[in-house]
Amino acid sequence: MKNLKFYFDKALKKGFALGAFNFNNMEVLQAIVSASETLSSPCIISVSEGAMQYMGEFLMPLANTARKNKGIFLHLDHGKSYEVCKKAIELGFDSVMIDCSALPFEENVKLTRKVVNYAHKHGVLVEGELGQLKGIEENTKSDFHHFTDPNKAKEFVTKTGVDTLAIAIGTSHGAYKYQGEQTLRFDILSEIELLLPNFPLVLHGASTVEQDLLEEINANGGNIENAVGIPKDLIIEAIKEHNIVKINTDTDLRLALTSGARTVLNNNQKEFDPRKYLGAGRDRAQSVVEDKMTNLLFSKNQK
Repeated sequence: MKNLKFYFDKALKKGFALGAFNFNNMEVLQAIVSASETLSSPCIISVSEGAMQYMGEFLMPLANTARKNKGIFLHLDHGKSYEVCKKAIELGFDSVMIDCSALPFEENVKLTRKVVNYAHKHGVLVEGELGQLKGIEENTKSDFHHFTDPNKAKEFVTKTGVDTLAIAIGTSHGAYKYQGEQTLRFDILSEIELLLPNFPLVLHGASTVEQDLLEEINANGGNIENAVGIPKDLIIEAIKEHNIVKINTDTDLRLALTSGARTVLNNNQKEFDPRKYLGAGRDRAQSVVEDKMTNLLFSKNQK
């Protein structure tokens, strides 16, 4: 059976990554699924705790419709407690992330292990996190980079039994990822891989923040300035030359949806049919996802 672990193993061997695309509404989910089907690309549809609350009882019908298509998996992003992870597992998620990275190491290990024990009984994969990314994403915030300690990474994986590990090597949450040099700590990544050979690793905060999207938004009444993302060549290096098998993307989809909607509303100020402006946002988001699957993640035709 081609479950999520199958695709992580395949990604390690073939040198591609699964996109973990966050969604908060039907239109963005449609964009992700259409891109996946068009390009025969496996992918992960991710929801945060905030997205779960926002969509409420509509979440699972939407997600289950998406998962009728092969190679699409539902993931909880940045679960902050055992209780929310347990809820996601009981709802039928394919994987959950327990993010206790802000806690002391031993507390992180203890709570992560608790989630792993419960999840694995239900056939659900678990992602843990060690180190903290700079930036803000809903209830996840850090003013500084706290890079992952390679020795602690090995100890963490050994003690918790997680299936994947999110690491901090210089990516960051949000749309304003750099103020200075645009770089990633590949030296830390290489050290982790020496201690955890062939272990699937994850990059959060990896939106590229395409400048054409910002230009479109600002040309149509927006005011987003000085936003900058992770350079594409750095992400490609992480995928092609290292063990990064999952790339998280949220900001780029928000920008794409906003760009499409603003363009329609600005060009026709009498328009009030949400199908017109949200549909345009959906189409813009799909083009962004397809570009990533093809030119960044190399997941096209990997179903």
